Amino acid sequence: MKIIAREIPPRTVWALEQAGVHPLLARLFAARGVMAKDELDDGLARLLLPDTLRGTHEAAVLLADAMALDKRLCIVADYDCDGATACAVGVRGLRLLGAKNVSYLVPDRVVDGYGLTPPIAERVADSGADMLITVDNGIASVEGVAAAKARGLQVLVTDHHLPGPELPIADVLVNPNQPGCEFESKSIAGVGVMFYVLLALRSELRARGVFDVATQPKLDALLPLVALGTVADVVKLDANNRRLVAQGLRRIRAGAMPAGIAALFKAAGRTASAATTFDFGFALGPRINAAGRLADMTLGIECLLTDDAGRADELARMLDGINRERRDIEGGMRDQALLLAESLFATDGEGIEAPPAAISVFDVNFHEGVVGIVASRIKDRFHRPTFVFAASGAPGKEEELKGSGRSIPGFHLRDALDLVAKRHPGVLLRFGGHAMAAGCTVAREHFKTFEQALAQVAGEWLAASALTRQIETDGPIAREYMRIDLVDTLHREVWGQGFAPPTFSEEVEVVSQRLVGEKHLALKLRHQGQPIDAIWFSHTEPLPPKVKLAFRLDADEWQGVRRLRFLVEGAEF
Repeated sequence: MKIIAREIPPRTVWALEQAGVHPLLARLFAARGVMAKDELDDGLARLLLPDTLRGTHEAAVLLADAMALDKRLCIVADYDCDGATACAVGVRGLRLLGAKNVSYLVPDRVVDGYGLTPPIAERVADSGADMLITVDNGIASVEGVAAAKARGLQVLVTDHHLPGPELPIADVLVNPNQPGCEFESKSIAGVGVMFYVLLALRSELRARGVFDVATQPKLDALLPLVALGTVADVVKLDANNRRLVAQGLRRIRAGAMPAGIAALFKAAGRTASAATTFDFGFALGPRINAAGRLADMTLGIECLLTDDAGRADELARMLDGINRERRDIEGGMRDQALLLAESLFATDGEGIEAPPAAISVFDVNFHEGVVGIVASRIKDRFHRPTFVFAASGAPGKEEELKGSGRSIPGFHLRDALDLVAKRHPGVLLRFGGHAMAAGCTVAREHFKTFEQALAQVAGEWLAASALTRQIETDGPIAREYMRIDLVDTLHREVWGQGFAPPTFSEEVEVVSQRLVGEKHLALKLRHQGQPIDAIWFSHTEPLPPKVKLAFRLDADEWQGVRRLRFLVEGAEF
């Protein structure tokens, strides 16, 4: 592992400080590309305009016409947190704007697979719907959209995933990544796309005289859901996404949120009034995702839709229980996957065992709902693009393996799958995704071919330096900033993918170290001559007396007393 410090442009830091930004925040923001204070303005007025997102006006007209005729609208969701929040935003928002007949359907991960498939389209048509609306899926559903159109449904696709070589023939497509779209925030989540469609619809209804500026529904009530889905989907937090998240956090901290979000905070043991992006990513998001992984995402969506606090608490407790089960399954799978990955190691020219350029593992006992999480753990451990496969549980598909992959910087996972498909026709039955996360299906008999083909592509694309894990940090932290109040200041800001949380690095003395819970390393350090406690989660190997650490600032509470501590992210020996 190599620890490197970000470049911090001093002139930009000075300009931000002169504009009134706290000196520590000025340094952090400058290192992340913020050039001026106005870029930190998270007001709704600074959001990108809906009419710059291709298809939103046409979608608004389509929906407004349907609502005027009391047509029945059915949302087809995805079974992750982005899909669940996008569905909840769609249902709540359409009803707010006056739609009388809005329902939803969410595919089953095991039986239906991903996206709008022809059978899903048939189920929507059989339900009596007039219009099918996808959220967080659909851009690759050429056959599913065709099946829906053949049954006489109008189809509105809202998605953010990368399109394939052929676009579906829907009535309207809204996707920032479709050809010809000039929307600047290409990283907007599926829930954000649906929110923008609702903004455009409200504008269209206003133009039609349904309401005016004074009487129009306030869609900002949906922003807590937009914020949760955006962070949980690990999309890049560009300026527009940060504004959406900041607005959602602001409302949650003020107590203005759906009953389900409040219940999820309670079930996770978190405090909504001090909500952070970390709560979305590591507490609420996993509980929503657990329903789609092991049970039925309807539970997660219903939790986000209900306005009954008692019902919300009941559903949040159920989601918490499913998430505990998910953690248990994940633990066993992770251990087995690590053993399988290590069996792929080869000895290099210096006699040192090293993993291949990409890792693919499969075991008959793996659960397909958890393969993505386990792939992420293996990727983090070995710093290699990783796919984890499980046998499909769908009837008649027992010989198919469903894989989920996670990547490292410099390796575009979906593009790699595309090359594998071209080099080995027939091996990949289906695939799709993003640069850093993707999914695919292969026949069991072709697993070895896929494993070798992906490793070959990775070996061609990744230089040796890219296979060494690097942690970017903000360098040393001055002693004057080692304060609990500044920990709270840092936590209140919007951090996440593409706008990394503050991580510092310095050489420290290790005074003592011990294992806690058999898998975490508790440390007593001396930092700049002063004692400080630290914890390195999921790390068991001892450290030398002096070591350079990458760490985040955190507050540890014990018996009502809050103390500063380091959360260790990595070490360079």
